[in-house]
This record gives sequence, C-alpha cells and structure tokens, in this order.
Amino acid sequence: MEQYEPDSLSAAQLAAIRRSMTSGRGALTRRSMLRAGGVGALTVGGLAGLSACGIPPAKREGQGPASIDVSAKEKSVAFSNWTEYMDVSEDEKSRPTLEAFTKRTGIKVKYTEDINDNVEFFGKIKPQLAAGQDTGRDLICVTDWLAARIIRLGWAQKLDPANLPNAYANLSAQFRRPDWDPGRSYSYPWTGISTVIAYNVKATGGKKVDSVTQLLDDPSLKGRVGFLTEMRDSIGMTLLDMGKDPGKFTDADYDAAIGRLQKGVDKKQIRRFTGNDYTSDLDKGDIAACLAWAGDIIQLQADNPDIKYAIPSAGYITSSDNLLVPAQAKHKTNAEKLIDYYYELPAAAQLAAYINYVCPVDGVKDELTKIDPELASNTLILPDKAMAKKSHAFRSLSSAEETAYEEKFAKLIGA
Repeated sequence: MEQYEPDSLSAAQLAAIRRSMTSGRGALTRRSMLRAGGVGALTVGGLAGLSACGIPPAKREGQGPASIDVSAKEKSVAFSNWTEYMDVSEDEKSRPTLEAFTKRTGIKVKYTEDINDNVEFFGKIKPQLAAGQDTGRDLICVTDWLAARIIRLGWAQKLDPANLPNAYANLSAQFRRPDWDPGRSYSYPWTGISTVIAYNVKATGGKKVDSVTQLLDDPSLKGRVGFLTEMRDSIGMTLLDMGKDPGKFTDADYDAAIGRLQKGVDKKQIRRFTGNDYTSDLDKGDIAACLAWAGDIIQLQADNPDIKYAIPSAGYITSSDNLLVPAQAKHKTNAEKLIDYYYELPAAAQLAAYINYVCPVDGVKDELTKIDPELASNTLILPDKAMAKKSHAFRSLSSAEETAYEEKFAKLIGA
C-alpha cells in the first residue's frame, strides 16, 4: 500500500509560519493595510494541528464512502473565506455579488469570515478531513502551500469542468498551471498576490529603483533597503535577479541567492527584513526602497504620491489564494456554480474593485472601467500582457527542502 508523507513541520517551518502570521503576508487583511490589526493571531492549537503526530493517510479512491452531492435538493452552499475578502454595500449591511448569485440561482450562501490564517484554519478542519468527515464547509479559500497540501493528501474534491465554463474560459494564463495543481483540476484562484519593488521617490532623491541588483548594490540606498521575512518572496525575487527560475531552481541556486543577500546584510546595505510593517517606514522615507506586496502599494499611493513601484525586467513573484471543495462536502455542484459565477466578468469586476488584489479573471477590464477607470488601468490589479509574462511562481517544496531552506533563511535574517 502506498505510504503518505507525514507532513509534520520542523522547528524552522514553524518559525517561518509564526513570522508570516504575526508580521508577514499572512498578517495582512485582504483589503487594506490600514486594517492590519483586525487579523487574528496564530493560535497554539493551530500550530499543534500541523506539528503534532503528522497527518494520517488520506482515503484513496475506492476506499471508504464517496462524497454524496445533495445540491439538487438542497439549494445552499457554505463558503469560508478570509476577512475583508468580499465586496460589501456602502452601508455594510449586504454583500451585493453574493445576493445577486442567490437571486439568479436560488442557492443561498452561508458566508463565513472564519479564516484568519492558513495554519489556524487548517487546525480547525484537519480532524474532520483526516476522519473522512464533512467539515461543514462546501468551499474554502486557502493560500498556495496549504492548497497544495490538501490536494496532495486527497482532501479536496476534483472539480467538474462542465460546471465551470466561465472559470475555464476566463482564467488568466499566468494562473493556469501551478505545479501543485496543473490544469486546475482541484482549485481556482480567488485572487493573486504580487511581490514587486516599491520606493519613496522623495527618499531616493527622485531616483527610480527597479531591480534587486539596485537594492543590493546602489550605494545611495545603503542602510535604507528592506527585504521581506517571507522566504519565498525574498529568495524568489533574488533568484529572478540572478537569472534563475524560481519554478525550477536547485539547492545550489538557493544557496547562491542566500549568499547574495548575506552580502547585502554584511555590508549593511539592507536595513532590515520586515513583514508588512515596512509600510510605515516606506511611507515616512526611513526605508527608501524595498520588496513590497502590491495590495499595500495601492493603499499607500492613495495617501502618499511619493510612493512608486516597479516591476523588475527580470520578473516578479506571484502567489494566490485558492478556492477548493473539501472532501465529503455535500454541496459540490453548488460550490462549483459559485466559483464559476465569480469568473463571470461583471461579478469579477465588482469583487476586484473592492478588494484591490490581482484579479485572476481575463477580459475583465471593460467591466472594471465602468466601476472605476483608475482601478481598471492599475496593472497591480489587472496585469497587462507584458506584466503577466514577467510573473513567476515559487515552486513547491518537499518537507525536507522546506526545513533546510527555512533554516538557512532564518539564519540570514537573524530569526
């Protein structure tokens, strides 16, 4: 019988998760860095859920009962999502796109904002998934690495393309083939998260900053450069700058990227490695230039015209939050209809206008222009073809690789 990877987490992996959830991308709200305090802290129980005895083997096809879909007789779907990740009305009393979906289909959506971070949420649903039980959720939204783990363990249901015509047709090319779910058999992205270079033009004396090489070597920036405490972002951007593909790199490539950043630390070019707290330093000019998340930049630019961004010619890192139907969910068809609805252009535009992250739906620009022409022209929300071609995903890691890489990265940043 095939044996499954236990998927326990090392001390290095747990430390990386703590960094992510307390100050990194996991600590961001899904709409505005001004609301960063609203995201829940990482819980001891959540960590224990991942690090205790490992994850039991998932049930293989033919083992145990198959999921029973009661969508035809029960017009409902339970959707768990992150906070601030769904459009709301101006009076904050309704969710327009969800209400429109229900009005059209008759399917009522039980919408719950109960995902504060990936680890904590996985701790909630893991016992039911491991036992082959219904989690009470028909649709969940989780980040790449957790989506990959759930799929690998056999805890996500394969999607029916017949129920996803809009999703299949309108998914942007840059999101079509993640190495953990090629062809999107089990998942569709809710939104993308891009890592770019940001700079305060007042602090740089009017100079544009548009490469990792410049961040690490420009003497005028010495002591005023920031990199991120998220390993995949800082290493991924450095690999690209070195001419390496973050989707195919080797151990030697990784070590070379660590060495490149270590030189920046040793000569005090890098001020510090930060989580999302870089935003206040960049706004004030204490950090002149840094790696940054696109969602933050949109918000910062609204209040400070000195904040600029650049897409390096070498490319940039993109990750995504993804929709999955958990194993044993009872309303799979209804969940698929909801996924497909958000790949219709009007609904996709309305969602993008509210959350301001990368929209994974191709062809939505005209609809978004009707809502807000400025947002529609912002390539941080709707990457044009030239920008999309520069997008790269950090490849999936084995448990051994992640442990080794996080240990080296923790040493680099002094964590």
